[in-house]
Amino acid sequence: MKRSTKTIRLATVAAAGTLVLAACGGGDGGGGGDDAGPATSKADGTLTVGALLPQTGSLAYLGPPEFAGVDLAIEDINKAGGVLGKDVKGAKADSGDTAAGIAPAETDKLLKAGSDVIVGAASSDVTETVIDKILSAGVVQFSPANTTTKFDLGKYAKPDLYFRTAPSDILQGAVLSNLLIEDGRKNVGILARQDPYGETLAEEAKKGIEGAGSKVSATVFYGEKAKDFDTQVAEIADSKPDAVLLIAFDETTAIVPQLISAGIGPKDLPTYFVDGNTANYGEGDAKTLPDGTLEGVKGTAPGAETSGDFKKRLATIDPGLKDFLYAGESYDATIVSALAAIAADSDAGSDLAKEIINVTTGGEKCTEFKQCADLLADGSDIDYDGISGPIELGDTGSPTAASVGIYEYDDKNKISPVKFISGQI
Repeated sequence: MKRSTKTIRLATVAAAGTLVLAACGGGDGGGGGDDAGPATSKADGTLTVGALLPQTGSLAYLGPPEFAGVDLAIEDINKAGGVLGKDVKGAKADSGDTAAGIAPAETDKLLKAGSDVIVGAASSDVTETVIDKILSAGVVQFSPANTTTKFDLGKYAKPDLYFRTAPSDILQGAVLSNLLIEDGRKNVGILARQDPYGETLAEEAKKGIEGAGSKVSATVFYGEKAKDFDTQVAEIADSKPDAVLLIAFDETTAIVPQLISAGIGPKDLPTYFVDGNTANYGEGDAKTLPDGTLEGVKGTAPGAETSGDFKKRLATIDPGLKDFLYAGESYDATIVSALAAIAADSDAGSDLAKEIINVTTGGEKCTEFKQCADLLADGSDIDYDGISGPIELGDTGSPTAASVGIYEYDDKNKISPVKFISGQI
């Protein structure tokens, strides 16, 4: 498949086909407004990075590349001399998913281990269960994969201790809807998880689809703990769509056969996935479907293309890696945190948080930890551009510029990138 890169400024899908993006609107995201500033924490001289990432649950396939990204970053940092004269330490915990509800207890383990920064969670829903606990401890939470718009609204829109390297679903929703429009889809059925992730992404995709003059035949949600999806699939089928957008996690392997039985599977209608389910489903993968099931299905996922060199370096950490989604974002979250600690001359989360945005914007460009750390040592202002792209964190701690990849499945249910689209929010 031919790969290409396109740069655009996002707002709404215009009639001419140019992808642009409307300003983020909506209600209060974080539940209530607290005027108190970020909690403070104490430095102990050693930067400790905790990883709260999925080893189990509906996003477990994301865990290996994310953990590998964090571990590789710590290795690179320590080979370059560490932070404030000491090696960075790591700690790991399983975020699970909201059904398991283990994240709060696992977070306690990371806090007890003295984490100054916690990289995670992958799931926006899981983050909602721990963000107040982490921030109230004066610890930075730096997610490599949260995409809900909620963390740019309400109380979390204020300068605090929460950051992310993944762009919000405003960007993915715009790219996704533009893809559907470019493919000529006029009446799209959306089947999505009923949670902040699914609801937000469905809303953003619908906004773009309808803004371009096409229609959404139905938007149907299912519960995270649903045992079957017959009713929801039937509702989508009854709406007579000309394409299906499935916003899901690993329940994809249960939903797709039901779509097929209802006559609206990938062989019947063009089908589209998102980052939550754009995984490999072939032989040898954690979740499988019969060969050919997903051939031609397209999906979108935030992040720049993972280079061959980075994949090779990740393999030194985890030789069994098959998926690489959010590995770069995890690596960059760790590197940015270390650079911020150097800039702040402190490993305390409440101190380094004040420098996180600064080291990603406005200064001299640098792309590797040692290069950036040397510039900081010389008194230079830096602008770190990472594995995952330009980063460019804004006032709410979210990227203001990022890339989204478009992928397509082959006859073995394996994904390959088609092109990458860069945009500004």
